[in-house]
Amino acid sequence: MTRLEALSERLEAPLLVTNLTNVFYLTGFESSNAALLVQPNGGGATLYTDFRYAESARAVPGVEAQITKRAMMAEIGSKLKGRVQFEADVLPYLEWERLNGGGAKLVATHGLVDDVRAVKDEEEVAKLQRAASIADRGLEALTAETWVGRSEREIAWRLRELLHAHGADGLAFESVVASGANGALPHADPTDQIVGRGTLVTIDWGVRVDGYCSDCTRTFSTGGLPDRLRRIYDICLEAQLRAVAGIKAGMTGVEADALAREPITDAGFGAEFGHGLGHGIGLAVHEAPRLSTESTDTLETGHCVTIEPGIYVSGVGGVRIEDLAVVRDDGVQVLTSFPKELIEVR
Repeated sequence: MTRLEALSERLEAPLLVTNLTNVFYLTGFESSNAALLVQPNGGGATLYTDFRYAESARAVPGVEAQITKRAMMAEIGSKLKGRVQFEADVLPYLEWERLNGGGAKLVATHGLVDDVRAVKDEEEVAKLQRAASIADRGLEALTAETWVGRSEREIAWRLRELLHAHGADGLAFESVVASGANGALPHADPTDQIVGRGTLVTIDWGVRVDGYCSDCTRTFSTGGLPDRLRRIYDICLEAQLRAVAGIKAGMTGVEADALAREPITDAGFGAEFGHGLGHGIGLAVHEAPRLSTESTDTLETGHCVTIEPGIYVSGVGGVRIEDLAVVRDDGVQVLTSFPKELIEVR
């Protein structure tokens, strides 16, 4: 069954897909201006785009290509009739107004394509594995270099060079390099702060390979850690390993989150773990499902997720340890191979 067919079977009414990543996922068509109308019950699909992409659109199998004006929504709206669903979390209000100018009754939806995307096939898993392996090798090369005395910004730039050298098509996101007290900021931007001795350095990095993203975090020591920093590392690692060992298909996102949250809370750092345990990943860095206290998702075989508890102590420092994993019937398959024991860099 194709991805379009899988989506079509789930639909009660036609769906206009305007998320460009979703259009690419369903058809393999990549452009800056496209929309895809998918009919329910195997009724076919229409791919809309403008003149710049006409030849590419006509070559897409399984769809009817229609060439529109560059400002597409008013023209598409004039062609639609009856009840039509749209991606409410993507379509801007101005574009909705233009689409609504036609004769269709527009129905807001969310997550219809995301639910299909969330379950990866083995080809997708292989691409995620390749991205994770390239990311691991790039960071491994960085750990062979000197960090102490260099700025966070310099280390982040060097990591970018090494990731490209090891085969990355690009970064999945801008790398986090956070040393000392900056480690208490979960998404810290690299600064001109010089990495010193006797502290922790957190690196959150990922690459894009064949369209698919990796996402991993490791926290390193620069030697001679204070007892408090060593303790929060050990607590975070225990929590992460517990989650890796316990997550499986059929578990809710809340239950998965609790696997790591409970030992961190029991150790007195519950307030310092303020984000969710993880998120789905694939063509985008953040996809369904969510692993958090607020999640409404249930894990399925084929979901690819991050497992990333963290402890962030304001003014002191922080730890995050993150793996990329595939949910299987009886557990998870971890795609990340970089070691998790505390590594000292110089």
